Amino acid sequence: MIPSSCRAAVVRQFKAPIEIEEVPVPREIEPGALLVRIETSTVCGTDVHLWQGSLTRKVDLPVIIGHEMVGRVVALGSGADRDSLGRPVKVGSRVVWTRTHCGSCYFCTSARQPILCENARAYMYENIEKPPYLLGGFAEYGYVLPQSGRVLVPDDVSNELASLASCAFRSVMNAFDELGEISTTDTVVVQGTGPLGLLAIARARVAGARKVIAIGAPDARLAIAEEFGADECLSMERTSAAERKAVVQAATNGRGADIVLEFAGHPSAFPEGIDLTRRGGRYTTVGLLGTGEVQFRPSLITNKNLKVIGAIGGEEKSYWKALDFLSAHQKRIPFHRILSGSYKLDDVNTVLQRMKDQLEVKPVIHMA
Repeated sequence: MIPSSCRAAVVRQFKAPIEIEEVPVPREIEPGALLVRIETSTVCGTDVHLWQGSLTRKVDLPVIIGHEMVGRVVALGSGADRDSLGRPVKVGSRVVWTRTHCGSCYFCTSARQPILCENARAYMYENIEKPPYLLGGFAEYGYVLPQSGRVLVPDDVSNELASLASCAFRSVMNAFDELGEISTTDTVVVQGTGPLGLLAIARARVAGARKVIAIGAPDARLAIAEEFGADECLSMERTSAAERKAVVQAATNGRGADIVLEFAGHPSAFPEGIDLTRRGGRYTTVGLLGTGEVQFRPSLITNKNLKVIGAIGGEEKSYWKALDFLSAHQKRIPFHRILSGSYKLDDVNTVLQRMKDQLEVKPVIHMA
């Protein structure tokens, strides 16, 4: 039986303690929409930034925080009986879902880049006092908007990993699609050993890169990077930029890396990454989403004939690829090593503070 309300973690004021409140569960499900019982949400750094009020995106308080979630369908609107790949969806199906795209703006139609939709709606940014209320991940129930893509979760992929796929890993998959092919002769450098960087290491290794070099910190993350397939790990805490460049050049006969992927999130990673990329190479940036600035000499891009690629988010295809990758490689790659603490919904303030203090990698909140 579907309740009239459910518990959810609500942000009413930035930087203030988050309260667990009763939020209405919509009685009517629109055509194309789904109502799901959220089982698990992983916690993202963006959740912390929203809580602290440091996002550049508009947040219509009060909101339900959280955006990396997996849920089990409890009700379907008419016409919502297929996922974005055309597979049957029914009550009891496990799904992850995307933000919306309108299907009618320039980016959805002419450019065929719905990830840049001008009218997109994203989960955890919309006011809980307006229907359909449940547009955030740290809640017992969630509403999947009709314009949102939805992808079935493979039976052999756990809730924890499916949640991971719904933000972090789909961003990595989208970045690799933007990047293009990786050759068996390529040396790949990954900047950053947070969840996205670690997943990128695994993706590059499976793609057949000749060598994968990770740059990050602390040592515990570098140890996981090795388990995910890094051939060499360079500590940001114990090496200088010049020392890191020397290692990369030694590994590439003095040329530099064929591909450099930025998942560090710090502006200083950009000029260093460009410097590490060989002439004619490719540099892809994913983690630089903030307002930080850095001095940079643009002629380096011209003189080295570089391809510089930005990649943000991911749509249905990226979610599906992430889930498929997890299913195919979870016996080979210890994905669970990214997951850290396990918490309940009532622990939301504790887990967000631990994330803010960098005491967690990718904590998990279980709704039941």
